[in-house]
Amino acid sequence: MAEKEERDGVPLTNLDQELFPGAGATKRELVDYLDAVRERMIPVLRDRPLSVVRVLRGQDKFMQKNLPKYTPEWVPRTAVWAEASHREVQYALCNDRRTLLWFANQRAVEYHPTLMTVGDRDHPTHLIMDLDPPEGAGFDVVVKAAGLVRQALADAGMAGAVKTSGSKGVHIFVPLDGSAATIDVAAATRAVAVRAERLDPALATTAFIREDRHGKVFLDATRAGGATVVAAYSPRVRPGVPVSFPVAWDDLGDVTPGDFTVRTAPGLLKDGDPWAQAMPDPQPLDPGLVEEGHTIPVARVAAMHEGKRRARAKRAES
Repeated sequence: MAEKEERDGVPLTNLDQELFPGAGATKRELVDYLDAVRERMIPVLRDRPLSVVRVLRGQDKFMQKNLPKYTPEWVPRTAVWAEASHREVQYALCNDRRTLLWFANQRAVEYHPTLMTVGDRDHPTHLIMDLDPPEGAGFDVVVKAAGLVRQALADAGMAGAVKTSGSKGVHIFVPLDGSAATIDVAAATRAVAVRAERLDPALATTAFIREDRHGKVFLDATRAGGATVVAAYSPRVRPGVPVSFPVAWDDLGDVTPGDFTVRTAPGLLKDGDPWAQAMPDPQPLDPGLVEEGHTIPVARVAAMHEGKRRARAKRAES
């Protein structure tokens, strides 16, 4: 008979099963980890429509946005209209320990909140840059590219905090004062990426089409609008179950993403909350970034048109 436990009124089941193939960790370790970091993690999830990545036994991982019908009534939620699917999606709001434990028991490994809260859905709380290394590259190149973004922000009078993505890259979060609308934050994000690219075009690129990156670090400026980004302290569906972990700028060159896992992170945190401590005060967007950003094409749209152009050219050649 499978073991059963309960915490905060939440039944927990199959705790000693491997979390997913190759995880090197059990479901119990996921539950214990999330419970240990809840006081740091819940504040970055609170009042934000939440998507989770779940891994059920015998199945591939999948992202869940719409809450399943069997979700307990006490799980907070909010309705969001999804234009792409023309339907209303019931997103969870992970505002308390009980909800976090319920998700953990559902084998929700990754936690991806939106960039805005339910109280103000058109004013993102952060400008975010996502840096991805080229295939086969070391973490050192990402660290160098992060320095370019940091410099581009500083040149505009802005500052942010950095964390590992839990995979191979890093995320840079710039807290905003809530005065900028989504469209302007998206524009400013594009401008930051382009300015960082200009600082060292041999190292970093804003090319959205993978084959155009030529072994450079990708400065992904698309984390805006309705996008989500994996939360600080969230585990990832990767061997060893690494977590997205805050790192001081001066220490970034001395770590690797694999240093931070569900097993090691609680001990590294001790009683602190490095993400909250590293985050600068909320700041207004630099008007120059917004102005420049509105002259830069939206990456996904530009890539779509370029893809169609290349397809036409290929057909013409043949």
